[in-house]
Amino acid sequence: MTNGMKALVKAEPKEGLWMKNVPVPEIGPEDVLIRITATGICGTDIHIWDWDDWARRTVPVPLVTGHEFAGEIVEIGRQVEGLELGQRCSGEGHLIGKTSRQSRSGKFHLDPATKGIGVNVQGAFAEYLKLPAFNVVPLPDSIPDEIGAILDPLGNAVHTALSFDLIGEDVLITGAGPIGIMAAAVARHVGARHVVITDLNPHRLALAEQVADVVPVNVAQQDLHEVMASLNMREGFDIGLEMSGNQKALDQMVESLVMGGRIAMLGIPPGKSPVDWSRIVFKAITLKGVYGREIFETWYKMIAMLENGLDVSKVITHRFRADAFETGFQAMKSGKSGKVVLDWTG
Repeated sequence: MTNGMKALVKAEPKEGLWMKNVPVPEIGPEDVLIRITATGICGTDIHIWDWDDWARRTVPVPLVTGHEFAGEIVEIGRQVEGLELGQRCSGEGHLIGKTSRQSRSGKFHLDPATKGIGVNVQGAFAEYLKLPAFNVVPLPDSIPDEIGAILDPLGNAVHTALSFDLIGEDVLITGAGPIGIMAAAVARHVGARHVVITDLNPHRLALAEQVADVVPVNVAQQDLHEVMASLNMREGFDIGLEMSGNQKALDQMVESLVMGGRIAMLGIPPGKSPVDWSRIVFKAITLKGVYGREIFETWYKMIAMLENGLDVSKVITHRFRADAFETGFQAMKSGKSGKVVLDWTG
């Protein structure tokens, strides 16, 4: 194996990423080395590219970025069991600690010592990735690499959507980004009655309609309450999935829910937001914050659903070779894309 590899690096504390030649990671006894075949560009990667306030506070420089990936195992640490050379895989990008109460009780996704590949430690926008064997998720043959490369955001959608029982319920999703759209597909797959997704971006709403059997609503042009009436929803939505991070969207969601409605929130507001807590209290609304995936229950369920007919393939709208990453990032930032996947096999 060569000593060097191509990787997308946050090489300087300013806007942009740079393709560099860096050393191939050396694995430890409990790690594997993965040859990357495909990666997805995430909103987090856009923050790192833009070098915004969050990125400046969070990301060490230099750093190989990227955390959505698929590939195959090419080297195995001496203490690793149950994995094989040549095995196709994706993986959980949250590297957990082992000493917290949450981690020791098996609630790995709640471990406060968590670090993220491509955010805090060397990431997956590279020809090779070092990953703890514990984090490896083998891919069945029925799931192609480009879907394996977006299991991380699909997991966010699954975790959010499955926060509450959806069977026979009416669901409102605010934010038609790729994760919101995939959450809509999940909600329909598991048996929600009506799924309405709102946004201001006509391109994203059109994509939502292609990916899932949903009702897209442009709230700048349509009245949500008129849409509810047309669906014979007299009391309101049962469940809200807030994916936008927009305060107005959350306010509209609260007003559109039934008494005792439930909201799962994945969207992150840009700063502090004024919340009308009295409305939430008097409507007896349940709020749940969602971060990442449940390790590893979410992975099990989303792979099972993909094997059982869940189709999110149309959410991938752009594919580029890794060396065309700048075009890929431009597509992602345009607001006219779904998921953008980079091919590292060339």
